[in-house]
Amino acid sequence: MRKLRVSGEPHSFMNCRAQGFSRLPLLVFVCLVFLIFAGACLAAEPGPVKSVLVLQSFSGYSGDFVTQLKPELRARVASPVDFYVESLETQRFKQSGYLRNLAETIRTSYAGCKLDLVIVVNFPALEFAATYRERMFPGVPIVFMVVDANRIKGQRLWPNVTGVTATVDLQATIDLALRLQPGTNAIAVVSNVASEFEAYWLSAIQTELQRHRDRVHEIDLVALPTAQLLQRIAALPPHTVVLVQLAPQDSVQRVMETDDVVMTIAQQRPTYCFAAPFCINRGGVGTADFDGKQQVSLAANIAARVLSGQRPDDIPVVNGAAHITRVDWRQLRRWNIPESALPPGSEVLYREPTFWERDRKYIIAATVVIFAQFLWIAALLWQRARKRKAEAVLRESEKRFQVMAESTPSLVWMCDKKGRITYLNRQRFEFTGSDPQAGYGNTWKEYVHPNDLSHVLAVLSQAIKKPAAFSNEYRLRRRDGEYRWMFDVASPRVNGDGSFAGFIGSAIDITDQKIAQDALENVSGRLIEAQEKERSRIARDLHDDICQRLALLSMELEEANRTLNGSSEATNERLEEIQEHCAEIAGDVQALSHQLHSSKLEYLGVAAGIRGFCKEFAKQHKVTVDFRAENVPTHLSKDVSLCFFRVAQEGLHNAVKYSRTTQFVVTLRKMGNDVQLEVTDRGVGFDVEEAKRNRGIGLVSMQERVHLVKGTFFVDAAPGKGTRIVATVPVIEDAGSASIATDDEPATMTGAA
Repeated sequence: MRKLRVSGEPHSFMNCRAQGFSRLPLLVFVCLVFLIFAGACLAAEPGPVKSVLVLQSFSGYSGDFVTQLKPELRARVASPVDFYVESLETQRFKQSGYLRNLAETIRTSYAGCKLDLVIVVNFPALEFAATYRERMFPGVPIVFMVVDANRIKGQRLWPNVTGVTATVDLQATIDLALRLQPGTNAIAVVSNVASEFEAYWLSAIQTELQRHRDRVHEIDLVALPTAQLLQRIAALPPHTVVLVQLAPQDSVQRVMETDDVVMTIAQQRPTYCFAAPFCINRGGVGTADFDGKQQVSLAANIAARVLSGQRPDDIPVVNGAAHITRVDWRQLRRWNIPESALPPGSEVLYREPTFWERDRKYIIAATVVIFAQFLWIAALLWQRARKRKAEAVLRESEKRFQVMAESTPSLVWMCDKKGRITYLNRQRFEFTGSDPQAGYGNTWKEYVHPNDLSHVLAVLSQAIKKPAAFSNEYRLRRRDGEYRWMFDVASPRVNGDGSFAGFIGSAIDITDQKIAQDALENVSGRLIEAQEKERSRIARDLHDDICQRLALLSMELEEANRTLNGSSEATNERLEEIQEHCAEIAGDVQALSHQLHSSKLEYLGVAAGIRGFCKEFAKQHKVTVDFRAENVPTHLSKDVSLCFFRVAQEGLHNAVKYSRTTQFVVTLRKMGNDVQLEVTDRGVGFDVEEAKRNRGIGLVSMQERVHLVKGTFFVDAAPGKGTRIVATVPVIEDAGSASIATDDEPATMTGAA
């Protein structure tokens, strides 16, 4: 019994791949395959997977088509596709009943599997599948491929069958042989007639050669034993080429494999074939073969349509008419055939790689290394040139710096990253004395006023930690022993690698400016004090004189109204109206008096004074003022209390005038050793920088008052984001005052209060 190979492909759910077997009785083989396939298929779970059975005529010849078909079909079908592949080898065995037994084996093997499609490769597989389809897989559609168009030309196809035909151009192959060997006068045909497949193609070749009998004569080497065949090949006359048509399958009549026979023939004579697998890469020169990729693409497209639900009878058979001339480059060299003799568009296989193609990766690697070394050398040269240029620029810069430092009137100094002085200019030497070493290292501390030294060291230490630019004011001893106020500005220095190197600074004498500033602050303080005294006098005059006289006038009008009971109603109404106006004037004058000088501020403290003012302000302007006091000492110093009161006054007046809102918040709180006043609104806001440039009187007045009591003042505002005025003053309480003013609940004053 000859060996039968039935091959398949495993998948994720089932394993329907039959194992090859040796020379066993056919019945044992059938039972074994049945058990394996039936068990695997019964264990499979049903699902949306499409099952496709591929029947190929020859395992060696059809394998490449099946390998290319799988990804092509899977790419066109939305559902997963499982393939089962069977190699029939129907041309090898001639025993009676073999095909029926093979069909029964396949039926039994796939009895438990629901097949969606059967794809057959080559005509022998198509004929077998069409003949035994009702026995093996009844009702399953069939798609064929790589079937010679002449095989089915003029005959009616089987029902539920469609596919792709291939036009085998034997004339093109014979013309190729005569083109590449122009002196050829005979063609030896090597073939077998052991199968219908071989007999068919032998007849086709002989028919085609009859058309070329005017140029060549035919030598038939058909169905010869291997030894005799090789003897006949060796005895062929000169100028003879061989046309091989040996199907790549095993045969017990041969003592050598088909491939070995073809290779032996090709060693002696130029050899051609009508299909590439028969001779290419086996010593053959070439062939005019049909386009296998086109066959696969067309077959995959038809199979996808069938799997999607179309009936094969509704899909016409497609003819893949494309051809490709394929030649073996090694055989061209062997038989001294120039590539220029090839037909246009020929595909040259197995070309020996050129030096570039063979050693491309090494060439590229060497080129990259050489180029990298070149770049590295160039970079080093460029860096050296750049370094020399930088050194020259640095020397020039140092010269310019030295000239500038020695000519500037400022006291220029440099220190390292630990704060030790490393450079002092000539002006610094002249300022501190004639000793050239004075001030270097840490000796500079000896020239700073003892009361300022701790502050200077603290600022320098903080700047070294960051590092960051800083400025400082301190007193420095001059060569005559007098301490002069200096304004010192310093910036960090960096080394060539970007690391911190220390500071460079310059100091200028601001003693005269400090004296002028103190004098200006003294004058400003006196002006404010005089202003407050004048406000106090006017407030007393308004309260003690004008308000009393207005109150007396209101009482006289009331008395006159009572004595005129018999008068006309119009007269009485007019007197009442005059009395109301008089009372309103008295109230406004009293409020003006409180604004000029608040008695609550003087007797009850700053919190009560500002609260009273907020209440009167809200009533007068018909707005809402939310006043909050948090842990505020009851009696601060007179100057601090008056400062907060005036800032609150000015802040609220500006807010009412410019903010375009009626909601305001005034907060007075103690924060550590400071007392802070904050006036806030959520109005339209303003540009602080622009206001500073315009020198608004209100901002200047508030800022001057806060500075006079050693406090800080700033305004946080932006267009569309409201305004926040903050004044912070160190706590200075009156002696003997330790009480604290607090508001458990914020007081809100409105115009209706």
